Amino acid sequence: MAESEIPLRDVELTIGRGLSNHVCISDPILSRQHCVITSENGQFVIRDLGSRHGTLVNGVPISQQVLHHDDKISLGSSVFAFMLREDEEVAQPQSSHAELEDTSEVAGAQTMLRQEDALYLQPETITRDFVQGGRIARDLNTLLVIAKNISKLRDRESLAWQLLGMIFDVVPADRGAILGFGDDPGQIAWSVGWDRRRGPGFPVKVSRTIVSKVVRERSGLMISEVPENAELRKSSSFTDLPMHALMCVPLTLAGKVGAVIYLDTQDARVSFDENHLQILAAIASLTGLALENINYVENLKLENRELRSQIAVEHNMVGSSLSIQEVFEFIRRVAPTDSTVLIEGESGTGKELVAHALHTNSTRASGAFVAINCAAIAETLLESELFGYEKGAFTGATAQKKGKIEIANGGTLFLDEVGELAVSLQAKLLRVLQQREFERVGGTRPMKIDLRLIAATNQDLEECVKSGKFRKDLFYRLNVVSIEVPPLRERREDIADLAEYFISKAAKKCNVRSKGLSEGARLCLSAYDWPGNVRELENAIERALVLGSADAILAEDLPEAIAEAATPAGVPATKYAGAMKDTKRQVILQALQDANGSYIEAAKALGLHPNSLLRLIRRLDLKLEAKKMMG
Repeated sequence: MAESEIPLRDVELTIGRGLSNHVCISDPILSRQHCVITSENGQFVIRDLGSRHGTLVNGVPISQQVLHHDDKISLGSSVFAFMLREDEEVAQPQSSHAELEDTSEVAGAQTMLRQEDALYLQPETITRDFVQGGRIARDLNTLLVIAKNISKLRDRESLAWQLLGMIFDVVPADRGAILGFGDDPGQIAWSVGWDRRRGPGFPVKVSRTIVSKVVRERSGLMISEVPENAELRKSSSFTDLPMHALMCVPLTLAGKVGAVIYLDTQDARVSFDENHLQILAAIASLTGLALENINYVENLKLENRELRSQIAVEHNMVGSSLSIQEVFEFIRRVAPTDSTVLIEGESGTGKELVAHALHTNSTRASGAFVAINCAAIAETLLESELFGYEKGAFTGATAQKKGKIEIANGGTLFLDEVGELAVSLQAKLLRVLQQREFERVGGTRPMKIDLRLIAATNQDLEECVKSGKFRKDLFYRLNVVSIEVPPLRERREDIADLAEYFISKAAKKCNVRSKGLSEGARLCLSAYDWPGNVRELENAIERALVLGSADAILAEDLPEAIAEAATPAGVPATKYAGAMKDTKRQVILQALQDANGSYIEAAKALGLHPNSLLRLIRRLDLKLEAKKMMG
């Protein structure tokens, strides 16, 4: 489309190839419904609608992102610049988190509670000291529900989101935050904030003084009348966002305060009382143990990945299954020899990795490892690529050029997809193997060569010999020692280890934080048949790591074919996929209906991160139904 200006209003703007879009772009790279820009809480948000080639903001693929002034949106061959006029300038946050702000010392009316004095952690005194049976029964039931649910969670963000949701059921707070510390308790290592009034795109500002006091004294703090506290009234964090009451309690991890839970309300009709502080202290005690377990598991996984990375250095391959161990043993025994090797296996199984490992562990390791894909280069060019050429050998040959064979002298030549080699070139390659010599294109004298040849194919070369496509004598020269690399579906026990390895690799490559796999994602990865083998797994993991928003890779972060792979035994895959899609739609619509159209409350009820729910709504084509429920 020609250069033009598209005004954005407080409605959604759809972009794609289909004529029904607000902005229709005739570009075959774009999907029919490619992306949408919406106005939410005073800011503009762009969401990819499951497009095939993705939506890029400033060169980075996104699933959803808040737009800022001068952001560049790339859609196929089109580039849009997001521009805010001065009267539209907004300064809104990009995610739900918490921020510390400096405040004055806390003085005036306040209630402090040490963890060892928390009533709900002393069962023998509950009946004696409390007579309001209805409330205490409800609070005890909440503690039981929290204890049951948090024991199943394996990442901090999911724990924090679900915990805040359950806390809101028993404490009448408007805003909540959980802030975790690293080695320095003055610095936030991670945080999750939830503003029930303003929505998920706004940070929750927390007084640094309040947090410091709670951490220093290792005690819960409640201020039921913030406006009456003269010192707090002077603080910018309280004047910018006036509040009526607040509470903050510590979470003890491994004997020290590792996090805090913070709550406040702006509603003057709502009051926090001592029982609210008691229940929050009890919740903090349960949560501290759960966070300790999560930290312990994450540290173990990190150590495991590092150890596996060190172990994998020799052959750069990961796995403990019997079939892959046989490949490792083959490498150990054959690498020190100088034998020609034929590697067979499906595409994406890692044949080049095996070839590289054979070279790295051989006496030729100090020489060059030269790889060429016989299927990727046109037949007319492949000869000069392999053998090189002399100056003037053909039109355009203005200088002498060494070929791959000559460059590999003293090292290893790897011919991938050797079954695609033209018959005319097969005879010349046979001469290299038999006579250890070759001639450049346009050359007149043979040149001696010292190299090891490793070839790979995804074809049945014996059948190619029978059909006349491949020379019989060359086949026997290549097939001195052979190995078949097993497909990934035959080594399913290696999938989890490979996924962890690719997570670590992709995190470094893409400069993103490493994360673990959720149980649902593990099940999907194990159930999928992997026609693209290890290469397909690596691509799926990188995509999920870049586009996922939770602390762990979830099933819905994976490509759709993989995410729906966990089919029960005996159920046809197509029938199961359709039934699963219908069930997901019904469950999500019911949750939205129960939540009166609120994405946040629906996500809480479903135990999902709000961003994950939005992705599911897009994937299941529920956007119109969801909008109707929002009124």
